Parts: sequence; C-alpha cells; structure tokens
Amino acid sequence: MKKQFVLMVAAVLIGATSLKAQGGFQRRTVEERVAMVHQKLDSAFKLEAAKQAKVDSVFANYYRTADKAREDMMASGNPDRDAMRAKMTEMAGDRDDKLKGILTEDQMKTWKDSIEPSMRPQRGNRPPGQ
Repeated sequence: MKKQFVLMVAAVLIGATSLKAQGGFQRRTVEERVAMVHQKLDSAFKLEAAKQAKVDSVFANYYRTADKAREDMMASGNPDRDAMRAKMTEMAGDRDDKLKGILTEDQMKTWKDSIEPSMRPQRGNRPPGQ
C-alpha cells in the first residue's frame, strides 16, 4: 500500500513537470511587470517616492496599452508582425519621452543601455519556429 502511494505521488510529480516543460508560458500581469521595473530602477537609482510613483504610472500605462494593442492585433485574425513591431516601437518611444521628464539624463542613459535590455523576455535556446 505504501509503495503504491509513493509510486502514485512520483507519477503525478513527473507528469506535472513534463507538462510544465511543454511550454506552460504565462504572461505576467501588468502589476508584476511594473514591480519588476520598480525593483530594477530602485536598485539602480534609489528614486524618491514621488518620482518612483510617476515612473510606475508611466510603465503601468505602457504595459496596459501594449497588452490592449496585442489583443486587438490577435483578435483581428491575421496578426501582422511588422505592424505590431512598429506600433510597439512607437509606444516605447512615447514611454521613453515621458520618462525623460522624470529621470535625469544620466539615469535615462542607464535605463536605455543596461536596464531596458535586461527587461526583454528571454526566449531560450529554442529552434526558430517553435
């Protein structure tokens, strides 16, 4: 009886890990993404609370707008990757313009050169097309 229970638990664990390995990717919520940016900016700049709240607001608006644009594009039935890339680039430019009003020039340079590239999703070593 004990062996059957242990084998059953092992089978469930193996099954769960194999399902997770099959690509159980879940997009982070807006709040989770803003928290990630908040943490990275806080560790790099130690912004005062008022500035950090403004930055968080800029990123929350950016992520909501990007999610909405992505949903609209996918709902159209024929997503155009080039059009989506252009729209995302435009939105990122608007976000950066708003950040320039909050961050100093040195902070903005650090954001563009080091922090922003680290925020991009990592795709791993998957072959193209998968």
